[in-house]
Amino acid sequence: MSAPQRLTVRHQSVYHYWEPVRFGEHRMMFRPRASHDLRLLTAQLLITPTPERLYWLHDVFDNSVAVATFSVEASELLFRSKVTLEHYEAPLPDYSLEAYASTWPFAYTSEEASDLVNARSRQFPNDDVDLWARRFIDPGGTTGTMTLLRSMTLEIKNNFMYVRRVEKGVNRPADTLRLRSGSCRDFAVLMMDAVRSLGLAARFVSGYIFVPDHDTTLGGGATHAWLQIYLPGAGWVDLTRPTASSATGI
Repeated sequence: MSAPQRLTVRHQSVYHYWEPVRFGEHRMMFRPRASHDLRLLTAQLLITPTPERLYWLHDVFDNSVAVATFSVEASELLFRSKVTLEHYEAPLPDYSLEAYASTWPFAYTSEEASDLVNARSRQFPNDDVDLWARRFIDPGGTTGTMTLLRSMTLEIKNNFMYVRRVEKGVNRPADTLRLRSGSCRDFAVLMMDAVRSLGLAARFVSGYIFVPDHDTTLGGGATHAWLQIYLPGAGWVDLTRPTASSATGI
């Protein structure tokens, strides 16, 4: 593993209203989850107007969630987060898969399968998505697991159009497939549903994308969504639609 890179992520969201309004409960997920490849050094959160109450909790996925409630009315609501972290990057990871998982199809162990039930359950079953997923399988025999996943990722990169969307929620996988366009979260959900149709476990991840050669003060950093797939021997593996040759998800 290479030496860590120190990064500072500044996130600001501002809501403006024509007149003072009363705010409901807000839940924020600005704080990254520390792990062996990410060490959180400092975290600051500023909210204006000051919440009547601000507390933290861990959700069912062990994410740190800040919950704010307000007692005052205002015409502007500001969230400003700043986190400093050390990130250990593996630009071209060589995943050490278990031998039986190096080719598709493979079966999870009984212990893994019981823990991965939710990550393998499909929310949007669709025949068109099933057929699309099977395009990446070698009809002549077994298919390399990583070859399958990389091919699917590159298909989205090369043949789908990225469209920035600020609306809440995600499009159904079948709609993203039909339109051949969407935001990063739409692509992530499409690929999640596709690999789940092949029996693989997948989960949604959100964070920020960092392009080292781009000036982040001028828009080089952005919120981003991708997916992780559980592969025996390697654990949860990050997969994202490539946006640059050297982009890092945080």
